[in-house]
Amino acid sequence: MNLKNSVFLVGFLMLTSACNLTKKTNSVDKKATAIINLDTLKTTSAPNKLKEYRASVTRVNDIIHTKLEVSFDWGKQYLFGKATIRIKPYFYPTSTLMLNARGMELKEVSLLKNNEKMPLSYSYVNDSIIIQLDKVYKNTEEYIVFIDYVSKPNELKKGGGSAAITDDKGLYFINPEGKEKDKPQQIWTQGETQSNSVWFPTIDSPNERMTEEIYITVDKKYVTLSNGELTSSINNANNTRTDHWKMDLPHPPYLVMMAIGEFAIVKDKWRNKEVNYYVEKEYEPYARAIFGLTPQMMEFFSTKLGVPFQWNKYSQIVVRDYVSGAMENTTATLHTEALQRTKRELLDKDYEEYISHELFHQWFGDLVTCESWSNLPLNESFATYAEYLWIEHQYGLDAADYHSEISREGYFSEAARKQVDLIRFYYNNQEDMFDAHTYNKGGQVLHMLRKYVGDDAFFASLKLYLETNKFNSVEIHNLRLAFEKITGEDLNWFFNQWFLSSGHPELVIKTEYNDSTKKIAIHFKQIQDLTTTPLFKLPMYVDLYVNGKVDRKKVTLTKADETIKFDVLQKPDLVNVDAEKQLLAQKTENKTIKEWAFQYTHGPLFLDRSEALSELEKNIKDSTASQIIITALNDKFWSLRQQAIVALKDIPMKYKTEVKEKILKLAEEDSKAAVRAAALAYLSFNYKDASLMSVYKNSLQDSSYNVVSFALMAIAKTDSIQGLALARQFESAKNTDLLSAVSSIYAKFGNEQNNRFYINSIDKFKQYSKIGFLIQYGLFLNKIENVDTLNSGVTLLEYIAKDKKSLTWVAYYAKKSINDLIKAYEMKIDLDSKQLKKTYSEALEIKIQNEKKQKEKMQLIYDTLGK
Repeated sequence: MNLKNSVFLVGFLMLTSACNLTKKTNSVDKKATAIINLDTLKTTSAPNKLKEYRASVTRVNDIIHTKLEVSFDWGKQYLFGKATIRIKPYFYPTSTLMLNARGMELKEVSLLKNNEKMPLSYSYVNDSIIIQLDKVYKNTEEYIVFIDYVSKPNELKKGGGSAAITDDKGLYFINPEGKEKDKPQQIWTQGETQSNSVWFPTIDSPNERMTEEIYITVDKKYVTLSNGELTSSINNANNTRTDHWKMDLPHPPYLVMMAIGEFAIVKDKWRNKEVNYYVEKEYEPYARAIFGLTPQMMEFFSTKLGVPFQWNKYSQIVVRDYVSGAMENTTATLHTEALQRTKRELLDKDYEEYISHELFHQWFGDLVTCESWSNLPLNESFATYAEYLWIEHQYGLDAADYHSEISREGYFSEAARKQVDLIRFYYNNQEDMFDAHTYNKGGQVLHMLRKYVGDDAFFASLKLYLETNKFNSVEIHNLRLAFEKITGEDLNWFFNQWFLSSGHPELVIKTEYNDSTKKIAIHFKQIQDLTTTPLFKLPMYVDLYVNGKVDRKKVTLTKADETIKFDVLQKPDLVNVDAEKQLLAQKTENKTIKEWAFQYTHGPLFLDRSEALSELEKNIKDSTASQIIITALNDKFWSLRQQAIVALKDIPMKYKTEVKEKILKLAEEDSKAAVRAAALAYLSFNYKDASLMSVYKNSLQDSSYNVVSFALMAIAKTDSIQGLALARQFESAKNTDLLSAVSSIYAKFGNEQNNRFYINSIDKFKQYSKIGFLIQYGLFLNKIENVDTLNSGVTLLEYIAKDKKSLTWVAYYAKKSINDLIKAYEMKIDLDSKQLKKTYSEALEIKIQNEKKQKEKMQLIYDTLGK
């Protein structure tokens, strides 16, 4: 799952008060962006407060095959189901079967024998059906249970889900009565972690595995999708149709899926297997632009792993109001609606990392599955690392390392407030496993493992792991044993410190050259809290740059405090510790500005240059640092050009003209839209120059919506009257980047007449993209004096905060905007009260009274929203 990954809360940057909310960072300042996966929003208490050991589910019975027959009542939002389940005892004889079945109405529970039904006694408590069988069965004997039931997902008790997967009702009816304008009617399911038992009775555990088939009866106008192959589609007499989907290979119950709606199906293929893209009909012309690299990804992963894609087809479907980012259902991945973009919109944000992430799950998670949620990194860390592998293959090492840098910062951000084991057996809820440790840190750990054993051994080990465990569930030791089998090395040290312990090394690195002994001494100190975090064994490379040559040394740190010395004929120009930039570590080094400059110009990796620019920015007043950052405006990789633009914000005055000319050229000519946008933002912030208006206005014709948005904001910053006039022309735009720019301009320069724009536009923002818009709306309302306008805004915010369909963080920011308005009124009251004490005025006293009434009114609304 992504957002789940990847991930993936949101990164948002308020630049000139505009928010661009994306999982993939295309914002102007990646250092200012909060990089947290959309599915890793919030975490819970420390492990030492958690008492219950989370063991794998004990297997008493084993489902062999499940047949489902389902139909629907859209009005009531019910599923009518018949489940025929073929089962056998797992090992020990048993006369009891327990199935998970959440919130169902049970009509019949029977044993099927010789084509006849035998009613069985059962109890239904705590969302489990405990069935008494007709006898004691041995594990060599199969039996068949039939259950007639009604699934009522909207009648479940609230409180499920998590920050990662915001709801757990399993079965979702979207716009069921067709009353919501411009929204299709859909049904879709979401099984992870244990939510499929809402719509069919099963053993809802990741270590269960079964084949399955589903007969789905729907109105003829609808398309259906499920796992496996569509074997038949039969028209019925009542204007309905029954589709039969069959999954012949075993997979876990949480990966069973179903989706229904009026989708366009765009057909593709890979090695003669079906590859299909299900999108809303409006986006049919763009489906190949969105998903078209999927067959290439399938070929790349199949070749790289040495294990071809195992399933009979691969489909991807985009649905409305999805509760996370994406879900890797076997053969049928479900995506959030954010992926539905026009070709022009794809210039600013594509979702290849989502697509590659979910596809890789078809091997890691679907073919081989974690046996418990404690072992979730065996699914998600691999899918996260797949993003790196694909980007490296398709776009090169710089692009992959840039992606990795963002992911690593996401982990460090979370690690500042919690540090837990990657494989963890103590947690409050299994949903807590979906965090930046499982995703971001896990991906980094796999990269370190790859660097340690080498590419040949890494991919040979993955091939062995997959082939040995396919169609089975695994724990972390299965992975370790595969690597040990291939490499011949005991790797417990690596797995213990990275998978089975928490934290990361914090390294203080100091280098000193002794001219008399001709030795370079590199002093390493691990300063992490060793009472809670391991002392890490750290293999790495150190590159010594001397007299135009590079001498690479392999070192392994094993102590908290140690010094390593090398013979060097003269002082190195640079000592590049962790030369492969593989370590997941926070480093502090004593390099000079000259050495950082040398690292930027001579370091071979993106991360060498990025690290150097970050350090040089701290010393921007130094001429060497300034010159290097100016040089970086021409870096071969776009994000470093972008980084250099941001780093120049405090450039000394003597460079202003040179910098202006260079950035002006980037704004007009750079091949990357994100760089053009950053250049426009820099110019508008740093040069109050009306002559730049022609550049800004020309940029309104740019192919990138993001660039147009920044141009619009630059115009408003330079001339608010022109900016407001232009903003009005974009009020009806469909693109949310443009609408965000308009909202930013109105928040800063608008008045109450612009309130209608916010009310009309809010529904154009989907899922997490609403957050930035809500922040802007709160800023806009904060400057509004008209009480009626203010109250209409608060009413809208209240509605969003209370709307059950709002994602957790969307509701949070709607509520926060109301609270910010309350605080603003408190400040007004305080300031006016102080003024009243100085100079009494009846008008001022009335004003204070009205302010108090307004504040109390908003407080009452806020209090109804709960915690």
